[in-house]
Amino acid sequence: MKDLRNRIASVKATQKITKAMQMVAAAKLRRAQTAAEAARPYAERMATVLGNLASGITVGPETPRLLAGTGADRIHLLIVCTAERGLCGAFNSSIARLTREHANRLLAEGKTVKIICVGKKGYDILRRQFAEQIIEFVDLRAVRQIGFEQADMIAQKILGRFEAGEFDVATLFYSRFRSVIAQIPTAQQIIPAQIEAAGTPSEAVYEYEPEEGEILATLLPRNLTVQIFRALLENAASEQGARMSAMDNATRNAGEMIKKQTMTYNRSRQAMITKELIEIISGAEAL
Repeated sequence: MKDLRNRIASVKATQKITKAMQMVAAAKLRRAQTAAEAARPYAERMATVLGNLASGITVGPETPRLLAGTGADRIHLLIVCTAERGLCGAFNSSIARLTREHANRLLAEGKTVKIICVGKKGYDILRRQFAEQIIEFVDLRAVRQIGFEQADMIAQKILGRFEAGEFDVATLFYSRFRSVIAQIPTAQQIIPAQIEAAGTPSEAVYEYEPEEGEILATLLPRNLTVQIFRALLENAASEQGARMSAMDNATRNAGEMIKKQTMTYNRSRQAMITKELIEIISGAEAL
């Protein structure tokens, strides 16, 4: 009986924690979702401008390397963005699983894989299998709210490695926020930049000054930072949405567990009372 009482009290305490975490995640989700949705139009418009610029130049020696690439496809850099904390369902593991599948496919093709982990949880998951491939870990646990400076810091690290010739292709992994119950693990190639061809007969024709190549040389590094910033914001919203759903399910499961254990406790208590009454009646009859 005492063990049952202790177990019920323990589950009730856990239920209070999960309920509080659910409410905190719901409050943070509004701010994170607003930031992610506000970043999308800028990133999409940036891609449109780059598409217009790229359609007006011919790939050659003067083309920026961030657009044309190195001409090789041998070394791949995977930038994996995950959360710094757990208790958010399958959010971290789904991004890690997509990364693992992509890395295994590249390794099977004979390519070299390098990984930069942004977020502790992704690092903890991936280092079990890809400890040798992980070349850097970016820890953002001290950052209370993701800002453009964190994205710029990560982008500068990637640009520095690209200029040093450490990789040929870079792919960004993150979770795109759709709703509280739906987050989509996404892989996006960022170097060389995958730009959709712009320009249909009905669209306006732009003339640029200075030349397209010179503008691209300035915009492409900024676009890299913008795409990373967007990924971090999408991740932040997806993390809070996943945590809110996970804590809601945990709170409900705790309630069902409390109900079952309370029922077991009451039955045991009634059985003990019945047994004591039988012993009292049997003793009275014996006298």
